[in-house]
Formats: sequence, structure tokens, C-alpha cells
Amino acid sequence: MSQKPNVKVRTRDHGFDDYMEVCKKVRKVEKFEKIILSQPNQSICIARLDTLARRHGMKMFESGGFVLKFPHIFEIFEHPVQRLLWCRLTSAALQQIEEEKAAMAAQKVEAVTRLRKLLMMAAGGRVRLEHIQHMSQELGLPEDFESSIIFKNPRYFRLTGEDTKYAKTKYLEIVERDPQLGVCVIEKLREQDYRERGKSEENIRFSFIVNFPPGFRISKAYRIFVFKWQRLPYWSPYEDISGHDLRSLEAHRRLEKRVVATIHEFLNLTVEKKITLEKIAHLRHSFYLPNKLKNFLLQYQGIFYISTRGNKGKLHTIFLREAYKKGELIEPNPLYLARRKLVKLIMLSPRKATYDESLVHYMKDKDDEQVTREYLERSVRLDANVSSENISNLSQKVSEGPGQVSLVHGGNAFEDTQSIGRSRGGNPFEDTQSIGRSRGDIDMKSSNGPRENIEKIMMRRNQ
Repeated sequence: MSQKPNVKVRTRDHGFDDYMEVCKKVRKVEKFEKIILSQPNQSICIARLDTLARRHGMKMFESGGFVLKFPHIFEIFEHPVQRLLWCRLTSAALQQIEEEKAAMAAQKVEAVTRLRKLLMMAAGGRVRLEHIQHMSQELGLPEDFESSIIFKNPRYFRLTGEDTKYAKTKYLEIVERDPQLGVCVIEKLREQDYRERGKSEENIRFSFIVNFPPGFRISKAYRIFVFKWQRLPYWSPYEDISGHDLRSLEAHRRLEKRVVATIHEFLNLTVEKKITLEKIAHLRHSFYLPNKLKNFLLQYQGIFYISTRGNKGKLHTIFLREAYKKGELIEPNPLYLARRKLVKLIMLSPRKATYDESLVHYMKDKDDEQVTREYLERSVRLDANVSSENISNLSQKVSEGPGQVSLVHGGNAFEDTQSIGRSRGGNPFEDTQSIGRSRGDIDMKSSNGPRENIEKIMMRRNQ
């Protein structure tokens, strides 16, 4: 008997690993998008965003720097009233979300078919509803699939409950099996190979498409193992094997190949032909999967690829090798194309983004001088006794720097124009002594000129 490949020998494929590095950014961006869209006005303060992001595993003060890395997705602006930095989604990001929702709504019929095939492969024709919710995004199911798909198709699905020690568990069962859906994707590919390329029926009847990763060393013993394994018959994933005797060695080999066919068919049901090992492990009892699933899949590196990149080795993502070429799906679907647009926005260079003008000039001295100059000009124009020459002189001194303006009118000086109108008592126009807030003591009653002018300004503003 030929030996199996050593499970410790593992060859990396950098094409899939690089793809997972991008998916790591996509997962974080989707978390921030979900937080922003949950707000009433679909915009949120940066400080509040940092607080909510920490609930999703982000570090303290990390959210501000993260959203700045992707200006094509997140737009940072200054709130017109609170004068704080806020964040919202750009029009391109909102358009991508709408396209993804439209693509998901347009393929509800395909989603029903995928769900039916999943239940037909499961033991007893039922799966826990909680497990399907964990992998709803991979299967292309909407968030409300329980009401939009299950309840609207009672001829296909049925919800049942089972009381346990702690709570009531919901199961999704299939009502009736359809023999037309019980055809695997690999069987269609074999038929296509037989018709187009004229391959021998004996060689492709139970074979799989094998593409080893670059640099994978194939020994002579392993070639013999693959040659015999490709011709080994097995039970279909849609076939009920509860009545078969699985105690013999030959039955064990066939069951092992059936597990490979089951995972192969399940990956073909997903949108992106990939899923995490932790999610598919929920279906261990339903699909008769082995306990050491990772070591089992490493024996078939020509069919599957397990990537540990993207989350510091905490997650293991299973790819179907034959469905990808150079990091892209060979046969993409509309939902996959809509999700890839988010990847394109992430990969765009931040230098090509157009930032908000208020953000570029945020907290600049030039803006403060301009605001102060405009405020003084509006206030002084209300005084009919001040000539246009004094206004021009005032603007010229404001441009020289804050705190350098001294308007002499009626024998009194008003200094430090940055504090004009900022009364510590509340209303800036009630406390006339606080206008200007000179560093020295100013006696406002020493002359009637300035008081009369201030009273005129207050009366005209009240009008």
C-alpha cells in the first residue's frame, strides 16, 4: 500500500496568502462601515467611533488612524456646529454597499438552491439554524434570511425545535429532496472533460482536479498514492450512507474520499469558494468530518489550500484551488464582483484622494486670523462714526498677527481681538466690559464714546 503525504510537510502559496492580507483589511473596514451606518445620520464623531470600535476588537486610539488610511471609503469632516471631527462614508463606499445589496437581492433564487443543496448533504437533512447564521455571508444569504428565504419557501424548508438542558435549539430541515439537485459540480466537470478532451472514462470517473502549489515536492510513493486514490470509488455527498456498513477498511477509504468530495461541493456552494476552518467545523457531525480536520486537509494540498495569514494565525481559511487563478475567481458571480469593488477602494492610493478643505485647514492660525478679521469688520461697520481708513488699518493689523490690534476710538483702546465676543458670563453682548478683554484694566465709564458705540452695536444686532 502506498503511503500518504506527511502532514507536517506544508508548502505555502503566496498568491492565496497575499489575498488573505487584503481580506484582513476588508474585515476591519466592514466593521467600521457597520458602526457608521448604524448611527441615525450615518455619521459619527471620531471619539465616539473609537469607543465603539474597541467593542469589536480594535485598540484604543486606533480608529482615527485607521480611517485616515482609506480616504476613498471614509470621509472626515468638521462638524458645522460642534466644531469636532466627524466621520462618514464616501459616495463611492455607499454606492458599493448598494450594489452589493442589489446583487444579493437579485440572486435570492440561487441562495435558495444553495441552501437546499446544503441540507441535502447534511445527515438527516437538517442543520442547526445557528450554524447557518455563522456562515450566511459566505453562502450569500441576507441578514434576514430566516424571514426572507425560509418562511417564504415553506415547500422547501421547515423549522423545528429541540429542547435541550439550557435552551431550545432550532433546526432547519429540508422538506423534500430533489434528485436534480443531487449532482455535484465535480461530476459536471468530469463529464465536460470526457466530452471535450476525450479522456478515458476509467481515469476520470472518480477523479478530482489536482493543482499542487509551487515548490511542492512530489515523491514517487506519493505519485502512486495519488494515482490509486483518483480511481477509488466513493459515495456521493448527497447519498444517504446511514444504512452502509462502515467497519471495513475499504469502506473507511471510501468514506474518507467522500469527505473530500463533501468539502469540495460545499466550497462550490460559497460565493468566493472559500471559508474559514472554524466555520466549517460546525458541520462536523452533519458532514461526517474527522476531528483533526486541518491535518486531514493537509493531505490533499493539490485540491485545497489552508492559509493562516490575515489574522496572526488565529484563523485558517480553506480555498478551493481549482476555482482561483492569480488571486481571482475563474468564474465570478455578481455578488463576488460587487464585493471586489470594496477591495479596489481599499487598494487605491491615499494620495489620489480629495480631502475636505475644512479638514486640511483645521486648527490653522490662518483660519483664526481670517475669522477674527471678518468678525471685526462686521462689527466695526455697524458703527457709522468709524471711517473706511480705520477699517483697512484694522484689517492690516489683524493680518500681522493675533493680539496686535488696537483700535483707538473715543480715547479708549480695545486689545486682544481673539477674545472679542467671548464673555465668561454667558452672552457675549451682555457684559460690555468683557468685549476685548484687555490684559490691563479698562475703565469703560471713563468716556461716553465707546459705550455709546457698543450700545448702538447691541441695539442693531438685537434688531
